[in-house]
Order: sequence, then C-alpha cells, then structure tokens
Amino acid sequence: MNVQNEQLNTDWLKAIRENLGDSVSIKNVGIVGGGSINDARKVETSHGTFFAKINEEKEYPGMFEAEARGLDFLLEHSDFQIPKPIGTGVSDEIQWILMEYIDHASKKPDFWEKFGVKLAKMHRSTHEKFGFESDNYIGNLPQYNSYKTTWAEFFAENRIAPQLKMAKDQGYASDQMVKLLEKVISRSDKYFPVEPPAAIHGDLWTGNFATNKMGEATIFDPSAYFGHREMDIAMSKLFGGFDAKFYDAYNEEYPLEKGWEERLQIADLYPLLAHLNIFGGTYAYQIMTLLRKHV
Repeated sequence: MNVQNEQLNTDWLKAIRENLGDSVSIKNVGIVGGGSINDARKVETSHGTFFAKINEEKEYPGMFEAEARGLDFLLEHSDFQIPKPIGTGVSDEIQWILMEYIDHASKKPDFWEKFGVKLAKMHRSTHEKFGFESDNYIGNLPQYNSYKTTWAEFFAENRIAPQLKMAKDQGYASDQMVKLLEKVISRSDKYFPVEPPAAIHGDLWTGNFATNKMGEATIFDPSAYFGHREMDIAMSKLFGGFDAKFYDAYNEEYPLEKGWEERLQIADLYPLLAHLNIFGGTYAYQIMTLLRKHV
C-alpha cells in the first residue's frame, strides 16, 4: 500500500490532541503484522503508544467508523479492557482508525474463568430489539443490523438471507445448499431458545482476544450488535482455542439453555457462510455437512 506517512502522522497527531487535549509528538511508527484485511501500525508518541489500522479509502467504505462504534459499544456494555478509539479519518485516500494500544503479558491462572464471567455479564446487557444503530462488517463483508423484534426474524433476514444471496451470486452455493438454507430461513423460529437481545461481540474467535498486562482478557475487532448470545458462544467454539474453564465459568454466571452445544451448529452457519463468501468454495463441504445433519 502506498501510504503517505507525513499526512497520516499529521492527522493522527490532530486526533490525539483533539481527543486527549494535550501536546504530543510522534517518536516512531512501526509495522505490526497479523492482519489479513488491513495494515496495522504501532504509533509511539510523547503521550504514550497507540495502535492504528489503515486501508485504501475505496476498500470497505465506513469500516473503521463502524469499528469505532463497535469498540464504544463494548466499552459501554462490558467490564473488559477495550482499546478506546481515538479517531478515524481519511488521509490522502488512506482510511484509518487510531486507538489505544494495549500491552500484553502472560495469562493469570484464572484467565479463562474471569473471561467467561465477564462475557456472561456483558451478555446480560440488553435492548428492546435485536440489531444495532448502524450496519457494520463481518470480516470484509457488510453485516446488516436493522432492528427486528424477534431473533428468528433477525437471524433469517439479516444474517442467513444476505449471505445466501452472496453465495448464489458468486456461484458458491449448490442447488441443494440453497434449498437447505431456505429451509433454515423458513424455520428460523425453531432453532434458538427465546431470550432477550444480548450485547454481543459478534466475531469472538481466538484472533480477536488477547491477554492484557494484568493477565486478563481484552477483546477487540468487534462486529457488535444486540443479538442472541449463543452466536458469540458458537463463534468461540468454531475454530477452537477457548479452554473448557471458559464455558464452565460462563454457564455458572449465566447458564445457557439445555441443548446449547447442539444448537451452536445452526449458529455456525452465519460465520461459515461469511467464510465461504470471503475465501471461496473450500467451506462448502463443511456447510453442507452441517445442513444435512441439522436441517
């Protein structure tokens, strides 16, 4: 990416000054690896260290503004340490988000128990409807969050139907996959227990949490909204990496309804379809296996 560092630095300094009300200078900007969608930078200043993500302005419009709203959502509804957004903007056709930098350390012995309890408490934060104030992203795909009264309606219309349409348009969905997913849409009221909307992270896999300097969990890169809490639980299990102590502690704090482990397979359809639409047909077999078993 052709980045105009001088203009970025100027705009980052302006954001820090506006947000923190202090004079500041940049000492160093270093490249941070690991991101598959955006480039990342560690911005060291006289006022402390910050974390930035950048991408071309034309790619994924509004992504960083949506991320900032998601981080604010997590700050409002959870006890996790969340990187506070400092600012977003566009500099010479490069869009960016700047946020607090969180130092990392080793996990405390009770890391997983505290993680589970904090997530359970976050999920108790509720709203009158399912959805969010604006649309955002799941990975690099648009995520639709128009408010719905029931989870069944939200899951069908805002989660499965858009991903199915995208898979059909790209030629990734076989006729049988289409037929089975249409059944999921028509029967969406059969799959999940009726619960109040929960403040959820929306993309809670191992790449989106870390250990802060206190040895506890910090979460970031949200695809946040008020949804069914089993969506977060399903995502945490889909690619592994969460200790059994996490689920035990969660269930002690806010027990999941009986049969939750089986139901997670239906919740998995959304992230799996998103992965199919991002990465291609390699996920089709996994989706079809799930559908044949549960639909």
